[in-house]
Amino acid sequence: MDTQKIPSMIEGGKRLAKVKRALVDFTKPGVTFEEIEALAQKSIRKTGDVPSFSTVKGYDWATCIMINEELCHGIPVDGVIEKGDIVTIDVGLIHNGYHLDTTTTFAAGDVAPDVLDFLERGRKILDASIARATVGNSVYGISHEMESGLKKYGYGVVRQLTGHGIGKELHMYPSIPCFAQRADKRIILEEGQTLAIEVMYTMGSPVVVEAEDGWTFVTDDDSLSAMFEETVLVSKDGPKILTAAE
Repeated sequence: MDTQKIPSMIEGGKRLAKVKRALVDFTKPGVTFEEIEALAQKSIRKTGDVPSFSTVKGYDWATCIMINEELCHGIPVDGVIEKGDIVTIDVGLIHNGYHLDTTTTFAAGDVAPDVLDFLERGRKILDASIARATVGNSVYGISHEMESGLKKYGYGVVRQLTGHGIGKELHMYPSIPCFAQRADKRIILEEGQTLAIEVMYTMGSPVVVEAEDGWTFVTDDDSLSAMFEETVLVSKDGPKILTAAE
């Protein structure tokens, strides 16, 4: 039994939550993607941790930064936050050999009420989905909660990308899709598992395509997209969000 995993990931989660909070607070209209990335690098490394995403082959950054129709994997270069942008920041770190991963989407400045609803509902749907991450439940239970919550509001449910197990590696078994698959009823959650549970959704078409940079995924109809993700521990006392901001 790995006695270091849970205490290491609890501490790493606390550290990453502080990094996430700092990045959100820093991100205002006029701030560049490079400035956000630099703050992430500094914040992660000052406590002796390592950026997680830079361990992915071919990726050299600590963050993924996206705006508006960009859903995920955005390279943090050549971008400037503008008033009214919907900003998504995905960031991860490695603490004591264990990966933590978290994402949030928020508005930079004033946006329309339906966009605020779009974001708030996504946060609540993620919380409801995480609540299903209990010992003896299945991946299907998490995904079903996510899909039904999104469809209730008519949002697009992204099917091409998934959440994942996490620990000694960034991406581990099992995959946790945003939509329910019968086969996932057989994937039963166990005490001590750690999962990166993420809701990925759009205001229009659920289809995303890869941009010319070879990394960023954008909606095929240019509709707004959002993503919320937390690293979660499956415990005997219920799910524990390790990367929750205070």
